[in-house]
Amino acid sequence: MRSATVGVETVHAVRDDEPLPADRFMDREVGWLRFNQRVLELAEDTSLPLLERALFLSIFSNNLDEFFMVRVAGLKRRLATGVAVSSPNGQSPREQLRTISEVTHELMERHAECFHTSVAPALVEAGIRIVRWKDLTKDEAQRMHRFFRRAIYPVLTPFAVDPSHPFPYISGRSLNLAVTVRDPHTGRQTFARIKVPSVLPRFIELDGQRFVPVEDVISAHLPQLFEGMEIQEHHAFRVTRNADLEVDEDETDDLVKSLEQELLRRRFGPLVRLEVEETISDEILDILREELGAVEEEIYRVPGPLDLAGLSQLHRLDRPELKYSPMVPVEPRALAQNDFFDVVRSRELLVHHPYESFATTTERFIALAAADPKVVAIKQTLYRTSGDSPIVEALIEAARAGKEVVALVEIKARFDEQNNIRWARKLEEAGCHVVYGVVGLKTHCKLALVVRQEDDGSLLRYCHVGTGNYNPSTARIYEDFGLFSTDLEMGEDLSDLFNHLTGFSRKKHYRRLLVAPHALREGLMRQIQHEVNNHAQGLPARVRIKTNSLVDEEVIDALYSASRAGVPIDLWVRGSCVLRPGVEGLSETIRVRSILGRFLEHSRVFVFENGGEPQVWIGSADLMPRNLDRRVEALVRVTDPGQRARLAGLMDLAMADSTSTWHLNPDGSWTRFTHDEEGTPLLDLQNTLRGDRHLRVVDG
Repeated sequence: MRSATVGVETVHAVRDDEPLPADRFMDREVGWLRFNQRVLELAEDTSLPLLERALFLSIFSNNLDEFFMVRVAGLKRRLATGVAVSSPNGQSPREQLRTISEVTHELMERHAECFHTSVAPALVEAGIRIVRWKDLTKDEAQRMHRFFRRAIYPVLTPFAVDPSHPFPYISGRSLNLAVTVRDPHTGRQTFARIKVPSVLPRFIELDGQRFVPVEDVISAHLPQLFEGMEIQEHHAFRVTRNADLEVDEDETDDLVKSLEQELLRRRFGPLVRLEVEETISDEILDILREELGAVEEEIYRVPGPLDLAGLSQLHRLDRPELKYSPMVPVEPRALAQNDFFDVVRSRELLVHHPYESFATTTERFIALAAADPKVVAIKQTLYRTSGDSPIVEALIEAARAGKEVVALVEIKARFDEQNNIRWARKLEEAGCHVVYGVVGLKTHCKLALVVRQEDDGSLLRYCHVGTGNYNPSTARIYEDFGLFSTDLEMGEDLSDLFNHLTGFSRKKHYRRLLVAPHALREGLMRQIQHEVNNHAQGLPARVRIKTNSLVDEEVIDALYSASRAGVPIDLWVRGSCVLRPGVEGLSETIRVRSILGRFLEHSRVFVFENGGEPQVWIGSADLMPRNLDRRVEALVRVTDPGQRARLAGLMDLAMADSTSTWHLNPDGSWTRFTHDEEGTPLLDLQNTLRGDRHLRVVDG
């Protein structure tokens, strides 16, 4: 058990008659860094399978890259444009950047220490070695010489820097070598940069269990790249750049074309971080600092090798004893021997991924609809999907078969823009009606509507509302819910919402849906206030919420007010949380827990006690201003009593003291609890759900 201690603040008690204090919100960016710290703590956990620990080190690196490319870049852009608005906790962008730098430096050092002193030695014991060039055997070195000539040398381009060769552009997330060479004839010293081509693996395989960093192989052959010159020194470095896209949808005539142009510019964004090996000389670092325009707080010196996101390569090794045991999703019992449409027509079906198969439920639903001659129309939102998506292929087949197919493709889904543009064009070529959403909003809701002509000639709408993307790849590791239904009200809601997304409509209120940006915030605030009123009347009152992020100030203030009124509040937050729980007079009745593990907790669940008849919602929306105000999101009300009870039971299980979780403290630190006072391991929620069908939220 290890407690997070970065950014600890003093928290003062608040009297019930006082206004809400100004320091009631923690810093959002540090809150996110604390989430990534919890990922790092999984890598540090020696009880986890070794290659899974290596993968968590990789995930930490990838997460941090994206954090700098988006969040830090946004703060820097605000400074550059003079829009220096203070954060909810009162910090200016410049103060936030300083705090981010301090916390990130600490975490990156801890990340490197975990690799060098814990994971790497354990890999050696398991027979897996990441070796440096000096550690290669003679045979291995000879093999790497041949590999270099054949597979690396043809794609390398050294760039010298002198009066006729300006400093080259360094693209974002690229690994590079900074080299100084000396001409033995003139004594002149020159700086050069070599980019490590992204087509090369991060670690070059030697014999299946031994690997060498690709930059080591290149460094060993620098004399061939600079023939006749003396190699003075060489060091690896890496740049992270602003990767946020800016497209004025009101001004552009072709959103796709404008976005493609922005994607080309993405790699030319301003620098936000410079990573260098700690062995770099002051002279080389001064050159990089001056040419790249990096200030001290943007420079991160870490032990090599850099870019440990490449450790995901090791996770692909065929070493099952060093990984989690295989996960085999089950098919819901209700579907095992019955027709899919018959089952959904008879009752609503709630599925829980990845414990239940995405392939035999959601994928199957769309594939059956595409092939069924009785289906006349399919409408679906696509926010993120995989590169070889069977769902998109099914939509294409449906269109070719003459069905009415409408696909709402969100091409502004961050880091998936190019993939979504490619799918959108393929769908259009097949005859699908492709829509790119609502101007000024991202369409983030997860909806599918199938219109089918039944045997009696009537048209029936089969609906799917989910918490996760229609992505078969991530569905294997993302925890999500999906609800299938032929309920008349839900069908009318989805028809209305799709008409709003593809046409013009100012519809605000639905029957079983809460839809952002027009009514979701209002609906949640109303539900929270209803719990306050019920508590005042002595009726059962309680709020339970599962979300990825909790940073919306208005919602948090409503939760604070509910807590001050005495309403018990349980919050299950995977990522960033800026609410302070357990503060006397402010949030005494609020508990915040976080669960990270084998699967990414991705579903959003809202349970309101409602006087003893719980109102339960699932859907796509996190509690962030962007989700509530700048996206099309949808929550659906779960009406089946058994499904409501199971969802509420899952929430209670996650919040139980007998379950292994992280607890958020009033000062913003997190404490991990894995064992009870007697040293007995606490319940692992994901393993429990994976192995026990009775505890899983399923139907049938």
